[in-house]
Amino acid sequence: MSTELCCAEKHSVLVVDDEPGMRTALQANFLRNGWSVHTAAGVLEGKRALEHGTFDLVLSDIRMRDGDGFELLHYARESAPEVAVILLTAYGSVPEAVTSMRGGAFDYLMKPVSFDQLQAAAQKVMQRRVVRGATAKQHQVSQSEPLSGGIVGRSPQLLQALQRARTAATTDADILVEAESGTGKELVARLIHASSDRRERPFVAVNCAAIPEDLIESELFGHAKGAFTGAGTAKAGKFELADGGTLLLDEIGEMPLSLQPKLLRALQEREFERVGGVQPIHVDIRVIATTNASLGALVEQGLFRSDLYYRLNVIPLSLPPLRQRTGDVRLLAEHFVKTHAREAGSAAPVLAASFLEQLERHDWPGNVRELSNFMRRVLSLNPDAVMDAACFHREFQPLLKVQPKPAFTPAAGMRIAAMEKLHLESTLELTHGNRTHAAQLLGISLRTVRNKIKEYGLPPRRYA
Repeated sequence: MSTELCCAEKHSVLVVDDEPGMRTALQANFLRNGWSVHTAAGVLEGKRALEHGTFDLVLSDIRMRDGDGFELLHYARESAPEVAVILLTAYGSVPEAVTSMRGGAFDYLMKPVSFDQLQAAAQKVMQRRVVRGATAKQHQVSQSEPLSGGIVGRSPQLLQALQRARTAATTDADILVEAESGTGKELVARLIHASSDRRERPFVAVNCAAIPEDLIESELFGHAKGAFTGAGTAKAGKFELADGGTLLLDEIGEMPLSLQPKLLRALQEREFERVGGVQPIHVDIRVIATTNASLGALVEQGLFRSDLYYRLNVIPLSLPPLRQRTGDVRLLAEHFVKTHAREAGSAAPVLAASFLEQLERHDWPGNVRELSNFMRRVLSLNPDAVMDAACFHREFQPLLKVQPKPAFTPAAGMRIAAMEKLHLESTLELTHGNRTHAAQLLGISLRTVRNKIKEYGLPPRRYA
């Protein structure tokens, strides 16, 4: 049996639960806060209510006698895509949370849920004012114009990836972006933030590979006064600075194993303590994690926690490498030469067809970043008004003519450290100084490569 209290000017909610006591309690809570409430005792009644009524929010239990909340969620996505769905369960687990958010749920709450927590989620629903149809139309990309957010291209692979990113932006789900170095992962993260209702709040980026292991916990979560030597004052971490907005965890695969349990708790509860602190701090953030490695492979190798991987991988995204976007190379080259010329205060040269053809023949292992740097180099070293194939070869030939050193054979009695240094040097030469590729070839982490470069005093930029 269902109960309805209608008021045209009130927000409306459909409460679906097969437990009469829970249904009544939830109904009373929403009524006290001025909502119009319709209740349903199961999945079938919930579908009928969605068929005949209009709601701002559906609040549904997951496990019910005549079905589950996922079935109702899928029905709502098809019949009323503008309605927000929050799922409740007493049997919470990471896989269920992932299934909920991938299915399009607005949020996922554990029973027993406090009424304050429930109302906070409901209030966020009303603040978002997201209408998916309008959002999709608003962000439809013209194939004849550069894309927003500094992303240039019109290849189908790129457009498909960006449309998925914009769709993900309409939810509050955490996002994992796995793509090669130089493909524009941070640009996509900023595009997601700019396309979301958090656009007016902070966007905070953290490079997990660039922070020393003994400082990363303090960098992320802050520290209390006196937490360690030199901590004369309390300091807020990146999680606090991103409150209300988006936190980008770049190169998440480099997160130390020792810190991963605390990161997992912070992501699950949106709550943590500063280093040396005892007061819990609650934040409202969307987390986007990026990596150029396969986190699934790192999990299999025991280098990354599986539960943290599942928590981050709610909405997986990928970006195509530039070699799969050959139609975009010309657009990008024109864009970069104009941008770099403007920064240098000079006129942009004309790119001859022969020059562009040479660009398209190259596979660009460093992706868009490599192409951008190459265009900057050509512009800086070639004052000609027209860039042609000869100009391309002048800059690429020195690299193409470099012959790799003969295979290294260690001498008997040679010290292990000396062997390690020479092996690292030869690998860096092979990858033209690309430390990420060197780490992959050597089967070690990027952090280890950086530490070894520092330990042996190697100048990695020399190899580029």
